[in-house]
Amino acid sequence: MADTDFVPLTPREGAALGDDVYAVLGEAILRGTLRPGDRLRDVELASRLGVSRTPVREALQRLERLGLIEVAANKYTRVSEPHPDAYAHTTEFMTYVAGDAAILGLSRATEEEHADLVDAVDALIDCSERDDGLGILGGTTAFYQLLIRATANRVFITIMREAGLALQRNLQGWTQPEEDVELRTARYRRLREAVVARDGHAAERILMELNHLPSPCGDDPR
Repeated sequence: MADTDFVPLTPREGAALGDDVYAVLGEAILRGTLRPGDRLRDVELASRLGVSRTPVREALQRLERLGLIEVAANKYTRVSEPHPDAYAHTTEFMTYVAGDAAILGLSRATEEEHADLVDAVDALIDCSERDDGLGILGGTTAFYQLLIRATANRVFITIMREAGLALQRNLQGWTQPEEDVELRTARYRRLREAVVARDGHAAERILMELNHLPSPCGDDPR
């Protein structure tokens, strides 16, 4: 394992140690403190974190299910190498998820949640006009999170929260594409109109256009 310093964990009331270990290791992978290929040994991790091996093993199992680490029985447990198509596949997945969330969320959002969604699209419009690629990426993530929360569907919310680490890691390879700024901004303005009108199906179609994916009706925006 990489020479990584971990602060011993302090048990929190009502929190499972496995969740804390999972959060610490996941954050280390996202930040690159733990790099692809780094070996992870439960005994060593338990010692550094000041916990037993049980919560470490639980955390490693969760990270394996998400694809952040890979395990070969009796050989190694190590941080995985991101798949070459990780960014493209994650973008496609999240766009379709956000489309479903828009249909549910815009119809169920409270007035406060609805106002937050409109504000989020306004921020995206501003970033698009300035051609701020990182701002668009961060703003899109925030908008999707608000949509998912607005669905009020506990299964939806829980699954997406659990997958959050893997999704964040897969999006780290993002580079700003060359796009027509005016066309992209016009699409964000149409998205705002759909959000204001609580028209989830229209919002879904526009999200597909923004990410250059076939619309639900089969039309290809590219």
